[in-house]
Amino acid sequence: MQLAKVSLPDGTTGIGHVQNESIRLFNLTDHPEIATLSDILASAHPEQLAEELSSRSEHQQALSEVAFLAPIDSQEVWAAGVTYQRSQQARREESEGAAVFYDLVYTADRPEIFFKATAQRVVDPLKPVRVRCDSNWSVPEPELTLVLAPSGNLVGFTVGNDMSARDIEGTNPLYLPQAKLYNQSCALGPVITLCSGMPSQENTHITLTIHRKQEVSFEGTASLSQLHRTFPELIEWLTRENSFPNGVLLMTGTGIVPPDEFTLEDGDQVTIQITGIGTLSNPVVKTSTE
Repeated sequence: MQLAKVSLPDGTTGIGHVQNESIRLFNLTDHPEIATLSDILASAHPEQLAEELSSRSEHQQALSEVAFLAPIDSQEVWAAGVTYQRSQQARREESEGAAVFYDLVYTADRPEIFFKATAQRVVDPLKPVRVRCDSNWSVPEPELTLVLAPSGNLVGFTVGNDMSARDIEGTNPLYLPQAKLYNQSCALGPVITLCSGMPSQENTHITLTIHRKQEVSFEGTASLSQLHRTFPELIEWLTRENSFPNGVLLMTGTGIVPPDEFTLEDGDQVTIQITGIGTLSNPVVKTSTE
C-alpha cells in the first residue's frame, strides 16, 4: 500500500492511498486525532488504519490533477554513509588522507550516521534541488529511505536524494555538515510504500539517471542486496541515546556514485527509481542563496 501527501487543484493539501493512476483521498472527520500523514504513520497499526481510511473514502482524484508533496510533516531526516562498497571507494577517492577512516567505518560495528534535514528543508518531487554555489564537484546520492514511527518501528519506505558536495567533504571530513546540509540538499518522495508492499531486498533495485540537455549524461544501478548494513542495525544505532517524538526518516546510503570527472550542472534533471516505490525526479539549480 502506498500513501502520499498531495497538493489538490483547489490549493489544499490531501492525504491518501495511491492506486493505479489515482489517489483515494482520506476523510479524517471521524478521526479527530489524525490530521497529518505522520499521524497515520505514528498510529499503533498504520497499515490497518490506512486500509480503513481508504475503504471509507468516496473521493478519488486523478494523479494528473494533483502535485506530489514530500511525504513528511515535522519529522527530522537523518542519513547513513559508507554503507555500500561503492560509497566506500568514492570516499577514498575524495580524500586520500582520510581514506583509512572510511575503511574503518565500513567495517566497524558503529555506522556513520549524520543529520541531513529538517522537514521544512525537504524538497518536493519535481521541485529544484541545488548545488552549493561554492562547490565545483557535486553529485546526487540516490538512497532508499526508511520511514520510522516515534516508537522507532519501521513503517515504510520512500525515495531519497542526498545531494552532496564531494569537493567540500574531500577537503576535510570535518566539513561533512557543510557538504551535506544546505538549502535544497534533500528531496523525498513521491510516496511512502508501507512495509507489506515492499519487495525483498534481493528484488529491490535503485536506478539513477541524470539528463543534461535532454540527453543521458549518467546512468547507474545498484541492488539493495549490496547494502552492507541491515535495517535493524541502522535503526538501532540511530535511536540509541536519541528520541524522535515526531518520527524520523533515515536515508540508508548509496551504491551509485558517478565517476570523479562528473559534476552536476545547472539545468540537469536527476531521476531516481526504486523498485516497489516509484520515481523521484528533480531539476538541478546552481545559484547563490542570496
